This record gives sequence, C-alpha cells and structure tokens, in this order.
Amino acid sequence: MQLSLPTDADPRETAAARIGELRTQIEYHNRLYYVQDSPLISDAEYDDLFRELQALEMQFPDLVTPQSPTQRVGAAPLARFAAISHRLPLLSLENSANEMETRDFDLRLKKTLGLAVEQEIDYTCEPKIDGLAIELIYTDGVLTTASTRGDGFTGEDVTVNVRTIRSLPLQLCGATIPSLLEVRGEVFLSLEAFQRINRDKEESGEPPFANPRNAAAGSLRQLDPRITAQRPLSIFCYAPGVVEGAVFTSQQGFLGAIAGWGLPVNPLVRHVRGIEQAIALYREMQVQRESLPYEIDGMVIKVDSYAVQQELGEKSRSPRWAAACKFPPRQAETVIEDILLSVGRTGVITPVAQLRPVEISGVTVSRATLHNWNEIALKDIRIGDSVLIERAGDVIPAVVRALTEKRSGAEKELPPPTHCPKCGSELVQIIDEVAIRCMGLICPPQIRRSIIHFASRNAMDIEGLGDKCVEQLLSLGLVKSVADIYTLTKDDFMRFERMGDKLAGNLLASIEKSKRQELWRFVFGLGIRHVGEQTAKALAQAFGSLEQIEKASMEELTSIRDIGETVAQSIRTFFENRENLAVIERMLKSGVSPTVKRKKVGGKLTGTSFVFTGALSRLTREKAQLLVEDAGGSVVGSVSKKTGYVVAGEEAGSKLVKARELGISILSEEEFLTLLDQEEIA
Repeated sequence: MQLSLPTDADPRETAAARIGELRTQIEYHNRLYYVQDSPLISDAEYDDLFRELQALEMQFPDLVTPQSPTQRVGAAPLARFAAISHRLPLLSLENSANEMETRDFDLRLKKTLGLAVEQEIDYTCEPKIDGLAIELIYTDGVLTTASTRGDGFTGEDVTVNVRTIRSLPLQLCGATIPSLLEVRGEVFLSLEAFQRINRDKEESGEPPFANPRNAAAGSLRQLDPRITAQRPLSIFCYAPGVVEGAVFTSQQGFLGAIAGWGLPVNPLVRHVRGIEQAIALYREMQVQRESLPYEIDGMVIKVDSYAVQQELGEKSRSPRWAAACKFPPRQAETVIEDILLSVGRTGVITPVAQLRPVEISGVTVSRATLHNWNEIALKDIRIGDSVLIERAGDVIPAVVRALTEKRSGAEKELPPPTHCPKCGSELVQIIDEVAIRCMGLICPPQIRRSIIHFASRNAMDIEGLGDKCVEQLLSLGLVKSVADIYTLTKDDFMRFERMGDKLAGNLLASIEKSKRQELWRFVFGLGIRHVGEQTAKALAQAFGSLEQIEKASMEELTSIRDIGETVAQSIRTFFENRENLAVIERMLKSGVSPTVKRKKVGGKLTGTSFVFTGALSRLTREKAQLLVEDAGGSVVGSVSKKTGYVVAGEEAGSKLVKARELGISILSEEEFLTLLDQEEIA
C-alpha cells in the first residue's frame, strides 16, 4: 500500500505527523475497546487506521518506534528467558478461607495498631483475578521491562510477550507522569479466550489447559512471542513498586492515578469502611463471579492508607496489611452414565465422562474430562459411579473423586481401549508416556494435521498445499490419507474456490516434484511420534532405503546415535501398523521414490555430532547445520555423553549447562567457523 503524500511539504515530515496522529488514535481506541469495553468505531474502521499506519511505517521504516501499536505483534523466538531481580519483592498474600478468618484478620490489625474493636479501618477491596502476577517498569512513561513474579525476588523477563497485550499501553498518557513507575498487575485470559485455546488444543490432540490461570501462564511464558500474540491476554494493574517522581498516600489514590495514565484497573475495585462492609462486598462478588467474563477465585482486602500499611509492615513472605479472601470451590454431585472415547488430531485417546446433567453455578454440565487411564485408575472411577465434579472455568469440568461409599455393586470398570474407535487401528502406549495413541495414517481426526505436516516445507515441501488447500480437499472428499495427494488431478483442484488454471498446474507440478524428495524428508513427513528431522536424517543415513527402515529391529534402531528405546518403539509400532504400510505402498505405486543423499565419507567431521544453543550472529541454524553435514558430521537436538561439540551463541541455555556438567567441548561461533576453516563467512 503506497500512500501519496502532499507534494508541497517534506514527505518524511508529513508522514511523521500522520504517524503520530494514527498512533494516538489507535491507542485511544485500544483503550476504549479493551479496557472500557465501549468502542466508538467499527472493527473495519479500526483496521483501516491500523493498515494506514503499517503502510506509512513500511514507507518510512526509520520512523518505527518500539511504542508503535504495530510493534505489539510477537518478535522472533527466544532461546530462554533472562532473569530479572525485583527492586522490591513481590510478596504472596495470606489466605483467609472463610468470613470468620477474615474477621480475625481485621482484629489482628486493630491489635497491632492499638485500635479498639469498635473502631473501623478503611479498606480497598479488589476481585482476586486467577492469573499470573507480573511487574511492569515504565521509564519516563515508556514500557521498558516486564517480568514475572518468580520466587518473589527474581522473575523472568517477559517484556516481548507482555507487549502483545492490547489493553496495556506501551506509553503512558497525561500529565505528571513519574520518571520511574514500577507497577504490579495480574495477567489473565477471559473465559471465552480460554475456551477457544482449549478447543484448538483438543482438536490438535494436545492436552487442554486445566484452567484459565495455567493457560495465561503458559501463554505469557512462551519462548515464541508470536504464539503469545495469538492468545488475547488481558491485564489489571493493582499495586506500586518503586516510584520516582510521584507520591501516593493511599491505594485508592494510586489506582486513580494509574488509570488516568492509561493503565487498566479493575472497575470492580471498591473502597469500604470497616470489615463488615468488606464482608458484604465479598458476598456480592461471590454472586457476581458467575456473570464475569473472567475467573476470580476470591477478593483481596487491603488497608487503604499507605502510611498505615507501612506501620503494619510485612512478614517474610506476605504483607500484614492485606489478605486474600478465597471463595469456596464450585462443585456438584452427579452420576457417570458412560465413558466415551475422544480422538485428538495427534491420535491421543482421551476418556470423557458422560454425566447425568447437573447444574453448577448456573451452567448445565453433562461432560467431564477424565484425562487418561492412569487418572481413572488413580481415582478408581467406574461407569455408574456417583462422583463429585468441579467447574473452575474449564471447557470440560473435571471429576474430583468417585463417591465410593455410594456404590451398589452394579458399577463397571472400563479397561483401556485396544483399538481406535475411529479407524480401528491398534492403539499403542509409548514407553514413559501416559497417553494412549492411534498412530494410523488413515485415522479421520488426524488426517488434516497429517497432510499439512507431510506437505510442509521441512518435510515434502509441496508448495501451495497449505492449511486452506487441505481444508478444501477434505471438505470436497478428495483425500482420506496422504496417499490421495498423489492421485489428485487438475480437475480436482479446479473445483476449489478462486482456483485458476495456472495455480492448479503449479500445485500439480509441486506434487510431482515431491515424488523425488530425499528419504529423510519422506520419513519425517510420515509424522511418526518422536521422529523429528534429525532422527529422520539419522535413519536415512543408517539404513539407506525405506524398505530397510521398515524392517529395522529394536536392536538395530537403538544402535543409532541418539535413538533410545522410546523412539525405537515408536518407529517399530508405526511400521507394524498394516494400514500405515498400505498407505505407504499406495504412494510408492503412485511414483513416490525417495532418494538418499549419502553423507560425505572421510570428511573432517565424520562421526562427530554437534549441538547448537543460543543465538548465532553470523550464521542461521540452517546454514550452520549444512556446514556440519557437508563436512561429514551431524547435528542433534540434545546434549549427551556422545556429543562431540556444543556450539554456544548468545544467551545459551540449559544445553550449555549440561555440556559443562558432562565435560563436552564447548565452542564459540568463531571457534566453530575456525574448526571448519570458514572464517570468511559473512
């Protein structure tokens, strides 16, 4: 999108002015939408503003700043999180389990302060968000650092991930902004976002997050910020850390000030006089929690005056002037009428309890996850059991325990299944795994994922055969396994929406070209559990043909470097599946003929394995790996006693630590290039 700018002015100055206007407008509308829930413009109008800003910044890249709304999207993946020490510790809160304990908390404060029982303390009461505590640092109004609570004294640097939170300003607005503002907050996911993430995980065969808090924590601590950016995290700010350039005398005053600067503050925060008003508000919040779009698990009560807070002081792990008043769990009793089997996109078989419908907090529950057969055995759950179930924002509530005292003797135990309920393939349980899996290439729930993986750039590299194309192939009933890719015709592709003659021809040419891909790509593309690119390459080099890999015994497989029993068993199980062999045979009959590029014999690195950790400055990982392989060596993903060298770049992580523990030779990037006589690489 090339924008035309007025000709009677310096284009850069005009662009800079417009960029400033657009950033102000977008942040204003972000606040209205994400914080105040009162948008003034449509999504389309917002998108127009955002696209205009993106286009201007593309024309004038030197005008891009870290505070621009366009820079919220995730950056490149990190090797690990850096540690950050908190200038003031992020303490935990003392819990009170019921109203009696909350009154006891109030009495203790009065005793410490020398107040009479009938005297009242001013409190600020806030919903206790079930999320992840973080600390934000604004320097001269600009967000510079965000870190997790960690152990209270040292946390992890999650700045790049926190920047993706739309409701959080990257730059504060208004007057009298302090030169340094440390503010504590809670990162969380709305129930709607949590449910969507879990649906995606279940469809992919991954175990769902147990609750919104785990989902928020998992999203915030992603090493790949692009994944975090896809998950709509939210935040409420609630407490100060170190502040320079401003003075606050109360919790109410602090919250009012930061809200004025654009930081999100929970609108349900209330100031009350005395403990009885606090308890009345606690009861209100307990009712209100059912209609909130996010999870709260209690109410936080704080002494409002900062002077009184200072007088009360802190214990080693918690302040004396605050308490978390917890809500009781939401549970109900019902009966398991049946146990159904769900097959995920990666073949994981999940048992799901079909329940006699029961209402919990206004929601009718008819299903509950049983997770896996280890869980069923541990809790001794049977069909017909009366059970206690609990809902904590989960998509599918969980069974807490079986009420064994109510058994009649008619209850039935459910043994682990032996065959897939969708395709009939024999199920397997890999060594050291809890999950029971279907590894069939013809299993309907897995077909979409298996075809996309097979065609991906790192596997068979079939250009154009991406998500949308595969979706159309499936919806038209043109494919039922990866083998069907090689029977497609031009007429099949012409049935697609917006498919032209040239594009259809290109797709067919790409499919035809893939028939002669390297053997390791074909093996990797099959999607065998635990077989990544490096293992696929090792198999191709060791056996030289697909036929020999299919026939390989456990002993032969485990003799290969970095292939242990778990991986070997997974490979054997895959090739012992008759349906899988039939799919492979169909591909071979369609002309698929994987080739083997033999490793250089007699190279200076023959027999030497390398592990890379951290960020390299002069090489991409792909280029470094190619250099090793061209010299006869190999690149593996983990450090073991058999590893030859570990090449450590910037911010190297746990692999470097393990290498030191095992006494493995460690090379810098420069030393690695010297070893290969490649010092001149730019």
